[in-house]
Amino acid sequence: MRAAVQHETGQDKLEVLDDVEAVGFGPGKVRMRIRATGLCHSDLSAMNGVLPQPAPFVPGHEGAGEILDVGDGVTGLDRGDRVLMCWLPACGSCPSCRRGQTHLCLAGFMNAGTPNFRRPNGDVFGFAGTGTFAEEVVVDAHCAVPIPDDVPYEIAALIGCGVTTGLGAAINTAKVTAASSVAVIGCGGVGISVIQGARACGAAQIIAVDPVPARREAALRFGATEAVAPEEFADAKARITAGEGFDYVFEVVGKSATARTAYEMTRRGGTLCVVGAGAMDDTFQVNMFELFFDEKRILPSLYGGGDALRSYERAIALWRAGRIDLEGLITHRVQLAEINDALDQMRSGTSLRTCIEI
Repeated sequence: MRAAVQHETGQDKLEVLDDVEAVGFGPGKVRMRIRATGLCHSDLSAMNGVLPQPAPFVPGHEGAGEILDVGDGVTGLDRGDRVLMCWLPACGSCPSCRRGQTHLCLAGFMNAGTPNFRRPNGDVFGFAGTGTFAEEVVVDAHCAVPIPDDVPYEIAALIGCGVTTGLGAAINTAKVTAASSVAVIGCGGVGISVIQGARACGAAQIIAVDPVPARREAALRFGATEAVAPEEFADAKARITAGEGFDYVFEVVGKSATARTAYEMTRRGGTLCVVGAGAMDDTFQVNMFELFFDEKRILPSLYGGGDALRSYERAIALWRAGRIDLEGLITHRVQLAEINDALDQMRSGTSLRTCIEI
């Protein structure tokens, strides 16, 4: 079968090969035919080494498709079922799951170190234990979540990561309140989803901050009340909040420099929500006095900070009701053979989400 493979960490191009085999099928597993997958910035971060990932590997973790086969012991799934990929499945029995923090379950991460593809010359890993830039993938049954028939594959793929992460950061983690002021730094697919989540919560002012003009224009279409370049952010803070700072600031870039800016733009007693996935050697610093005196809440948000299955259902309900726009997030469509075009689109900032049709 065909799959896009990253041979070594640091390479900026993927090679689409037709000699890749999905392996590992057995009890508790499903074989899934990928129909659509989104390109998430985390895929780029794994490719360049910001996020740890053994190589060679197949990137991609934001996918949807249909079940081809189910292993022994699998219940609730059957051949032909339409499903989305959950790259962070909950086991239901670990301490995090028992506390109700299913998004912190590490069971899914344990699969990341086990190859789930093979080529004639050796094993190939799947990013985050999945690897959706492939025609087929074998994953734990908990990774395959059934979707209603009215949800297109490309929409379901987005819900599998970017939409859930962004909406959940606003709704679950930060718990944005009505009539509040919000700023979002970084307006790619996840940042736009944060904006839509803040709007759904009833925020009065939503300021989008991004260096790319096209993304600022897009942010206004998705609910931002104003969009500014980074160098205009301080002026926006002065105008909109009388210099006090925003009630909520979301960092959706994954760098300590932008996290520090977000902290400074948050009002005393306000909330900084860190959504971007950064590098292990990039340290965010605050001094002990400001931490005590300003009483700003610093809240990381992993995968939307809530139960993934409930978050999927909520995203679908909001989409059906017309409260959020998911079709508009897909700015480009390519075939798997054109995957490197999709990478260039994301690096240049010209895309919010590129749908890769497989």
